[in-house]
Amino acid sequence: MKDGDPRDDNKTTGEGVHPTPLLDELEDGPWPSFVTGLKRLRDEGAPNNRKMMNDLLGQLNHSYEKRLGFWKGGTVSVYGYGGGVIPRFSEVADKFPESKEFHTLRVMPPAGYHYTTDVLRKMCDIWERHGSGLIAFHGQSGDIMFQGTDTEGVQKAFDELNELGFDLGGAGPALRTAMSCVGHARCEQSCYDEVRAHRTIINTLLDEMHRPSLPYKFKFKFSGCANDCVNAIHRADFAVIGTWRDDIKIDQEKVKEHIATVGRKYTIDTVVNMCPTRAISLHDDDTLEIDNKSCVRCMHCINVMTKALSPGDDRGVSILIGGKRALKIGDLMGINVIPFMKLETDEDFEKLTEFAENVVEFFADNALEHERIGETIDRIGLPAFLEAMEIDPDPNMVNHPRTSCFVRTDDFDEEAAKWFERKAREAGLRVAE
Repeated sequence: MKDGDPRDDNKTTGEGVHPTPLLDELEDGPWPSFVTGLKRLRDEGAPNNRKMMNDLLGQLNHSYEKRLGFWKGGTVSVYGYGGGVIPRFSEVADKFPESKEFHTLRVMPPAGYHYTTDVLRKMCDIWERHGSGLIAFHGQSGDIMFQGTDTEGVQKAFDELNELGFDLGGAGPALRTAMSCVGHARCEQSCYDEVRAHRTIINTLLDEMHRPSLPYKFKFKFSGCANDCVNAIHRADFAVIGTWRDDIKIDQEKVKEHIATVGRKYTIDTVVNMCPTRAISLHDDDTLEIDNKSCVRCMHCINVMTKALSPGDDRGVSILIGGKRALKIGDLMGINVIPFMKLETDEDFEKLTEFAENVVEFFADNALEHERIGETIDRIGLPAFLEAMEIDPDPNMVNHPRTSCFVRTDDFDEEAAKWFERKAREAGLRVAE
């Protein structure tokens, strides 16, 4: 708080403060503790929500003592919305009445997480008026998490946040809040317009977020390159990952400067030997050669030698379907169903949006209750999904192409001929472009 803030003169004193001996232990050690933050809100926060934070700490310590959680769900929403609010009602409200309701609002962040300090201050002011003052930027869901308000405060807070231009995110069996990296706003590795792709798809499918009607959650994420700064490959049902299909660009003079700075051994150990497909060679004259046909665009060499190496010029996206965490059949990484798609023109973005709509529609029609699309594909088989999406099988869809020792050779000649014909058509289209 700023010097002279009247709240400094009205800090919560020891009188009436719940003892929290078990929580106090979490403040020991070298790392920051969430308990310290909660105590600060209790002692120095806005006067209208200090009692709530005091009872929240009391209930949390009580949970640690009993080794039980004392929150239950319910139904709380804002007018016109079926999701976006996580209701929490206390089962020990008689002991901790000020925190008997502690609901959370999930609010969609701007694409690419772009904020002004003025907007951030206004959001904090709104939550101090109508909530606990506890905000998380951002939860694992990608949302701004406004944590802690009563049922009446939910609508009031939403109305003011909506006036700022923000909308509720997803919760429940619905389209969830999407995430996109900062991308080409400041990153030289970006291979497409992540922010535009994010806004285009979410604005098109917004009803699926605010009016839950899917079998279970469905999440989009947009990463500008294979560094995947928003964990799309592992955590998104529909991951859009930036990539390129021509050669990595090499500045041989910068390569020599890098080697002169860090040494040949360091370069061999951290770049050449770390390439997963052994596609990089270092010549005696300190120049690099890359076998681009073997390159899997993992970004490692580019990350180490950012001045010397960069993505190619023919950039676009790969689309992976089915990434998820835990539950049912365990963790899944996305399946590369579209190895490359250009994403530059209005027509390209329309094509992406149409494909996204088709995937969500397929999920809604074919998934079982509480089943993610990756689990649906695992249950019905990838060929059935590809047939429904009218996508031709591609070697890039093989899960472990370099380690599989089982190969079916029946109809090989016919399938190989189809493959070469398709590649010839694609090459002709690229030349025409």
